[in-house]
Amino acid sequence: MKKAIKVRQHNTGDLSIVLLVAVLTIFGTLMIFSASYYYSISQYDDPYHYLTRQLVWLAAGTVGMWVCSKIDYHFWARLWLPAFLVGLILLVLVLTPLGASAYGATRWIQVGPITIMPGEISKVCMILFITGFFSRYPKRVTEIKRGILPVVIATGLYGGLIMLQPNMSTAFTVCFIVGGMLLVAGAKWLHLFSLAGAAVAAAAAFIFTDTTGYRYKRFLSFLDPFEDPLDTGWNVVQSLLALGTGGLTGRGLGNSIQKNLYLPMPQNDFILAIIGEELGFVGIFALVMVYLLLIWRGCHVAINAKDLTGLLLASGITIMVGVQVIINIAVVTSSMPPTGIILPFVSYGGNALLLFMGAMGILLNISKSSDF
Repeated sequence: MKKAIKVRQHNTGDLSIVLLVAVLTIFGTLMIFSASYYYSISQYDDPYHYLTRQLVWLAAGTVGMWVCSKIDYHFWARLWLPAFLVGLILLVLVLTPLGASAYGATRWIQVGPITIMPGEISKVCMILFITGFFSRYPKRVTEIKRGILPVVIATGLYGGLIMLQPNMSTAFTVCFIVGGMLLVAGAKWLHLFSLAGAAVAAAAAFIFTDTTGYRYKRFLSFLDPFEDPLDTGWNVVQSLLALGTGGLTGRGLGNSIQKNLYLPMPQNDFILAIIGEELGFVGIFALVMVYLLLIWRGCHVAINAKDLTGLLLASGITIMVGVQVIINIAVVTSSMPPTGIILPFVSYGGNALLLFMGAMGILLNISKSSDF
């Protein structure tokens, strides 16, 4: 009986990942429709504008997840260098006339009706780079010159180009992913603490040398967003109002007040605030539990991977999901400075949805060959 069960898991992989992703994407689509309803009418005279686009991306993401689940995960590790170069080229192209600007930043490449976000793509590219590099040279993870230094240079190139957009939150996310993967790969604690210190110092210099500019004001706004509620603190203030009025059980699905053109782009970075307002603490708690289950299954796949490639790839994907969930919740609750990090599978955004669902497909493929 045990043998039969093991064979079945080997063929299908961890189906709980599929179930959890389905729950998150269906719930996310529902909340995107609710959160964007009035904004869609205001901007496009069509209440279904964001819903229809999200459904198209969800269909594409489902296909992508299925395709990636069928491809041997070692294939992605072999693309570590091309993936890094593609990510680097895309980040450079953002800073050329091909880059599209909005909301005071240049983070997109517009190709006809399709918008590409190289910052989102760079996260996956970095996961593939580190996986392939240390799968090829596993002993170098404890060496500064031949192991840590190449990773630092690669991360610095990505982080620097992302900062120029400017997009500090995505740069931080890339650094967190790299740090987590180095830890999993077996890097020395002294090296990791040194890198963390250097990253914090660089970020502090980037922020606090701009004492009269937007970066400095926005960074400090989370300490007391009500000090400047009409400018730098506006988004966070509206988010806190939404969460506060939601209470324990919420106003009810579709009954948010803050989405009525008070909270800008409520279907994106601050969709959790609308969830809290409409479904209350209970709704947010249930959502967090689903994320924790998904992260737990990702850790389980990584721990039981049959080789270093599977371990690093699964760890990188799981870290990416976990870091974005933590940062998004922290921003919405004013526990850290406001950033542009979306809530995985739930916030509106085609690029992110495609990449996250594709990553889940890779995780599924790893689980097929894992020793459960």
